Amino acid sequence: MTRVRQFAVSAVLIAFFPLSACAQMDLALPAFSAKALSEQRLSPAEAPKPAGGFSTLRHVRVRDIAAVEGVRDNLLIGYGLVVGLNGRGDSRQTYFTTQMLANVLQRMGMQVPASQLRVNNVAAVFVTAVLPPFSRPGTQLDVTVSSSGDAKSLEGGTLLLTPLRAGDGQVYAEAQGPLTLGGYTAGGQGNKKQVNHPNTARVPGGAIVERDSSVQLASLTNLSLLLREADFTTATLVAQGINREIGHTIATAADGRRVQLSPPASNENVTELLSRIQNVIVDVPTPARVVVNERTGTVVMGRDVRLGPVSILHGSLTIEVATQYNVSQPNYRAQGQTMVVPETTVQAQDAPANRIQLEEGATVEQLVSGLQNIGATARDVVSILQALKAAGALQAELEVL
Repeated sequence: MTRVRQFAVSAVLIAFFPLSACAQMDLALPAFSAKALSEQRLSPAEAPKPAGGFSTLRHVRVRDIAAVEGVRDNLLIGYGLVVGLNGRGDSRQTYFTTQMLANVLQRMGMQVPASQLRVNNVAAVFVTAVLPPFSRPGTQLDVTVSSSGDAKSLEGGTLLLTPLRAGDGQVYAEAQGPLTLGGYTAGGQGNKKQVNHPNTARVPGGAIVERDSSVQLASLTNLSLLLREADFTTATLVAQGINREIGHTIATAADGRRVQLSPPASNENVTELLSRIQNVIVDVPTPARVVVNERTGTVVMGRDVRLGPVSILHGSLTIEVATQYNVSQPNYRAQGQTMVVPETTVQAQDAPANRIQLEEGATVEQLVSGLQNIGATARDVVSILQALKAAGALQAELEVL
């Protein structure tokens, strides 16, 4: 028997060019003023571009980057029972299922002790839903049903009437209906086949809103827009774009995320005003960002990410530890014991370091091409990007998931 353990060590060395070269790096954004953009909307082809020819502006609508403050979804949750599971429900060890079934039967006028119930066809579940804005009584919602016990599958089940509550404890909807699964499980006695997750199901349109929670726009004295990503420049450009579309000043950038709107006139329709505002097209700057997922080795980089002058040395060190177990048996009639003796061998392989050199203003494409040429894997790229950020050569925001 041989046990092999391998250790891979990646070495990354970042070395800058002389300081005189670094001092010449131009980190400033392209020269354009908010006043010039407020006078005329620039198309992506006309927008100022940095060195390299890449546009720094996105051509977007306000609805894509901002939402009206106060107009939001609300989360609902409930706890109920699913019946009709054909022997795949919770076992008797799941006490809360039998207790809940006994409570349901008691409300229907049947006095049955919980200890006398068998719940093979019943499963206790959590029911969740999202209450969208402007939902009024009678609106139908989709619900998600998830098993909370040890049920094998929810296939073929029906959700019993379940109240759905919000964070304030009030019931806003009622859910009931047959379940729809995107998977199944079959087999037994050690042979089992499972597709997707049979313990989670959906009930399309299975909930009906019972309480009015809609926002009365006409009663709002203050209207504001909230940017999905906070940025002072974006907030300023959105406010200027709205003012240009409306024809007078009604929007003001309060901070990097909030754009304050003036109260509408008494004869002005708030819905029509917000519709015009949401369809305003503005040119906003694109943030330079690199997103890294270390668990999967995924790296996503925008095309406007720039690198400073840098030299990268990359090498690999692999250490293999192998343990072989041999049996030591004494001679016939000799005093001794049969024992297992491990024999361990260690091997180390050190690959020569590979080097790539990037000039000032290098693009992400050039970096990736250089790393691929030296045989760097996705996880090596993650380590190299983190080292570039620490050395100050990555002119972008690095976000590690």
